Amino acid sequence: MRRSLAFPIVLISILVFAELASYLAIRNFFTEQRNQLRIFNWTWWISTVLLYASVFLSRISDSNFLKNALVNVFMIILVLKLVTGLAFVITILVQFIKSLVIASKLTAAEQLARRKLASQIALGIAAVPFVSLVWGLVKTAYDFKVHRVRINSAKIPAAFQGLKIVQISDIHTGSLQGFRQLQKAVDLINSLKPDLIVFTGDLVNNQSNEAGPYIPILKQLQAPMGIYSVLGNHDYGDYNSWNSTEDKQRNMEEMYQIHRNLNWKLMLNEHVALEKDNEHIALIGIENWSANLNFKKYGKLDRAYQGAENYPYKILLSHDPSHWSYEVKELYKDIDLTLSGHTHGFQFGVEIPGFKWSPSQYIYPQWAGLYKKEDQLLYVNRGLGCLGYMGRIGIRPEITLIELGN
Repeated sequence: MRRSLAFPIVLISILVFAELASYLAIRNFFTEQRNQLRIFNWTWWISTVLLYASVFLSRISDSNFLKNALVNVFMIILVLKLVTGLAFVITILVQFIKSLVIASKLTAAEQLARRKLASQIALGIAAVPFVSLVWGLVKTAYDFKVHRVRINSAKIPAAFQGLKIVQISDIHTGSLQGFRQLQKAVDLINSLKPDLIVFTGDLVNNQSNEAGPYIPILKQLQAPMGIYSVLGNHDYGDYNSWNSTEDKQRNMEEMYQIHRNLNWKLMLNEHVALEKDNEHIALIGIENWSANLNFKKYGKLDRAYQGAENYPYKILLSHDPSHWSYEVKELYKDIDLTLSGHTHGFQFGVEIPGFKWSPSQYIYPQWAGLYKKEDQLLYVNRGLGCLGYMGRIGIRPEITLIELGN
């Protein structure tokens, strides 16, 4: 089956299962009174229709606050339904297998009691993700963590030994609901006193104007060697419905202007020579290039690389880490370090000493942290902001401090 068909089929199957299984679980509390069951049925299915209608409303709304609120309500309710339905089905199966083993016959009242018990167990289990989702929204969504990474290579010129690079990625200003969180991140970045700051894409969610209110805060970022940026898949306006191609192009021009207003050097398939004490390294920046999920390939590394081969050490900024797997480490083996973002670590996972897991790894083998293939390195930033669900569970938003050494 083609991947393009498999994804929607799997998604629809999950949605149907979540709705039907959770409905069967909850209706057990209303089966003894016909009037109550009738009211429950109408309430359940009308609210379900309204829930899915909210998704379409979020697509046409001009308010970022309303978009984000509707998406988050939808996602939280959907997760609760899915967990409730899954727990209910598993409990029912366990009860059924147990009755077969002991060859017991249950009366109608006993069968109803068992179904109610299964429903109670399912709701109890669903309370755990509910608390986690709320906690992720109010506590960990902007609980920034500084990841410190030491990169050692004999190819790094002496003048660049000890150079401090801060990488940030995936700010997604369209998901921000105020200025306090971003100001907190900017203050933390400046406190690290980086020599160089790089931004690896996704400044916005859908439209360039989402970034406008946050320009004064982002302009506070300071680095003596400058701030360099590339575009992510969300920065092109590809996920917005435009009235015309001219409107989309104006949106793109506005994105370019925002980077100029921020005094960020936006790298569009090009490279620059970073100079320190008469020694140089190459910084290469390309537009978004992905090998996954039919994302468009705007990046042209062959163009950006021309002339960079003469520098002893090369750093590539490329938003999507799949680019490293499919092109960089196969065709450009002298690119020493690639910096990416994009995955957000799925904003959900487990990271404890000795163990790291996230659903993101089933799509992106390189999804968070440092990866190595022979002499080439890839670092995947977990993202500063959020998309869709405006929270994080187990995967904190990241500011990366990279120090070059030998």
